[in-house]
Amino acid sequence: MSRPVGERFGVKICGLTRSIDARTAEDAGADYLGFVLTQGFGRSVSEDAIERTAADVQARRVAVLVDEAPEDAIRLGNRLGASVLQLHGHEPAEHVAALADAGPWDLWKAVRVRDPRDVRVAVERYGALVQGFLIEGWREGVVGGAGVRLTATPERVKGSLPPSSTTVLAGGLDPSNVGEAIRRFRPDVADVSSGVETEPGQKDHELVVAFIEAARSAFRDLEEHP
Repeated sequence: MSRPVGERFGVKICGLTRSIDARTAEDAGADYLGFVLTQGFGRSVSEDAIERTAADVQARRVAVLVDEAPEDAIRLGNRLGASVLQLHGHEPAEHVAALADAGPWDLWKAVRVRDPRDVRVAVERYGALVQGFLIEGWREGVVGGAGVRLTATPERVKGSLPPSSTTVLAGGLDPSNVGEAIRRFRPDVADVSSGVETEPGQKDHELVVAFIEAARSAFRDLEEHP
């Protein structure tokens, strides 16, 4: 379920654990709302709470998953009503292939980038199976960006990605730096979690609004000066 024709850029608020935060993000203009559905992380949403946490929002819902078996990923994605499955683990290519036609969703593969070669390896492994790549910073022993900024050279990162895929930029973004990051990396989607929080899993609504406004302003610049 790709973005509608003519909708070039998007903003994603991730790590949502409360329905009020999801509604606030949508009201502020978020295009994607991300929910961590794999258990064991600081922002995990229990399976019993999925519908309640995502209630009454119409923005595209993103199921964030880490090394789930295909049948479990499909179940969780369906329960969320996901438009995107965002895969953060070391999923075998055959597991990713099993998800491709199992529901009305796109697949995004997250890549923690220590070196641009990490992007090339991911594209070789998953490029024919997914519609997008989420690019984030790397830290030893951490799954997900954990607020780590991407330090790789923009040209080398973008040059390694398929031109037709959706590029999602994440990791270390906040209202103060998202504009510059968008201008440097020229992604299709800007993604934030910890950068708009008062504490893990609780969003600061003023920061959410500020992030979306800053990202939108930078994306407008890209549209005017491609």
